[in-house]
Amino acid sequence: MAKPSEEIEFSVEASQVSCTGRDSDVSDPEKSEAESDISDVDSAAEDMLWQGKDPGLDRDDPDDPEWKPLAEFYVEEDDPEHSSEGDPEPELQPTPSKISRLESTPKKGRGRGRERARGKGKVRRRSTSRTSPLPADGRAWCDTEVPDTTPTLPPFCSARTPGSQLIGTVDYTVLELFQQFFTNTILLTLIKNTNTYGRATYKPWVDITLKDIFSFLSVVIYMGVIKVPNLTDYWRQGRLYSFPYPKSVITGKKFLSILHALHLSSPEDDAENEKAKGTATFDRLGKIKPMYTEIRNVCRNNYHPGQHISIDERMVASKARTIFKQYLKNKPVRWGFKLFVLADSASGYTWDFFVYEGKNMQPSKKGLSYDSVVNLLNTNLLGTGYKLYVDNFYTSPALFRDLREKNISACGTIRSNVQGYPRTANNALDPKSPRGSIRWLREDSLVFVQWKDTRDVSMCSTMHTAHGKETVQRNVKDNAGQWTMIDVPIPPAIKDYNRHMGGVDLSDALIGYYEVLHKTKKWYKTLFYHFLDIAIVNSYILYKEQCKVKGNKPMHQKAFRETLVLELADAGSTKAPQQEDKSDKSTHHRLVHISDSGDKSQGRLRCRKCQSKTPVKCSTCNIPLCFLPNRDCYNEWHTQNKS
Repeated sequence: MAKPSEEIEFSVEASQVSCTGRDSDVSDPEKSEAESDISDVDSAAEDMLWQGKDPGLDRDDPDDPEWKPLAEFYVEEDDPEHSSEGDPEPELQPTPSKISRLESTPKKGRGRGRERARGKGKVRRRSTSRTSPLPADGRAWCDTEVPDTTPTLPPFCSARTPGSQLIGTVDYTVLELFQQFFTNTILLTLIKNTNTYGRATYKPWVDITLKDIFSFLSVVIYMGVIKVPNLTDYWRQGRLYSFPYPKSVITGKKFLSILHALHLSSPEDDAENEKAKGTATFDRLGKIKPMYTEIRNVCRNNYHPGQHISIDERMVASKARTIFKQYLKNKPVRWGFKLFVLADSASGYTWDFFVYEGKNMQPSKKGLSYDSVVNLLNTNLLGTGYKLYVDNFYTSPALFRDLREKNISACGTIRSNVQGYPRTANNALDPKSPRGSIRWLREDSLVFVQWKDTRDVSMCSTMHTAHGKETVQRNVKDNAGQWTMIDVPIPPAIKDYNRHMGGVDLSDALIGYYEVLHKTKKWYKTLFYHFLDIAIVNSYILYKEQCKVKGNKPMHQKAFRETLVLELADAGSTKAPQQEDKSDKSTHHRLVHISDSGDKSQGRLRCRKCQSKTPVKCSTCNIPLCFLPNRDCYNEWHTQNKS
């Protein structure tokens, strides 16, 4: 048998085993699968090597009935780029025709193959046969000439009327809408825990009130609209940083004292929880649990999503030191907290969410993607007949079948390596397939669809037929090299997916425009800011629903936030006392000589206003300024910098 000469990079992914080789490497079709093994006797193996034969593929005695194929050379390798945490790996059983051996011939049969397969990454191998990528299951992908059935969908029976759950006859103000989410229960708990922590940590401590929290929140939301590098810049004096609004609402000292002592949970409960660290009763989210639980409840109570919903993950940027902080490569936000979010596809309303706590979340054996969907889809609160859209992190045939049993239809992109995906390449899409080509396979309520666009797209759905009359426009180059717009067929599943999958993305965009998130070392404060953003965006969506019912034109989100800032300030504490104007009183600003020596050439500095050299400065401001009859920079500068 001729030895194979082609060397390839061999990598076994969870989805397929790729084997290539020359025509001369194909096994003799007259030999059965049981006739392609080697003997374990060292002398026989060495004798075959001297004869130019391969101990792993050729057999010395063609009549030996005990000879078996050397399946131990087959090694499965993980591909970290395509693996997902918690997803079950597909079960791939190597067949004798797919046995691959290492680049060098094994020295002692079976044991040598295992030893060389150790290590990470790809292993350089030679292929011994040319086969299909996956074990064929006897089926073939269908094209559009084969008709598909239209699935019967469960009727849409929501638990409540979709939309806002507020009283329709009441004309809510912006502040009243916001307080539907940041309720008095949340605020009073926040005040109690902050005062408890402040008394124990900061001396002296003045207890804060509900009006103080209103003023504090007013400035925090204002900071999301008007951004400066540091928090203290909002109270700075001078021409560059002269912001009158924060000073008129709350003093910088009081704002920072509230911010430093801000506590969402009880310090006593935190101490008890800390004692349980390392045990099963330890709550990683203990420091946010009171507000976390309440904000989820009010989000579900104040609104009911329509028939189309989507589930996706959201990253909240943070570099705080905590065990459940996540890192996602190639994402806009790489470091932070991962949230799984269920949102209304049409409005972007965040109906429910939960914070991912890490690997110790007591997952089921079906994986994180399965558990996250099941935890968010509470049919007792939602109802039945919903249409769910997810991406390929969540999509699996097992999940979609279980959801269908709960009368919830699902649609999403799917990875070809997920367990349950059709293991056949017969009539599948290939690189030469024209744009708009469709292939499909149906398994009861599930339909798998392949579509050729700029790249291959794979879908799985329990609510769509495989193909229809829908088209989409694409700009393609013809044979003459000219770009023309043409209509190409598109599967209904992909068309609906593009239309309804963006619910969480819309919510993320509304939050990202004016988010109040600040850099902080305390992880629970990061999530406090995000809860505040969720409350603002959800209240803005309720405001738009209210305007739609009354026939009014809604304001933009920026104007909505500005109105909320002013209404919170009016509901807050008495306006902060204005700082006394010191610039026009000579008793507070006094001129002094820069140098005590009598030499006028010594001790002169550049004037802050005109850049000329001057021997005098303001003792209060410590700024050199000219004070001459024809150049009175001293009074001019203080007049311009009144604050």
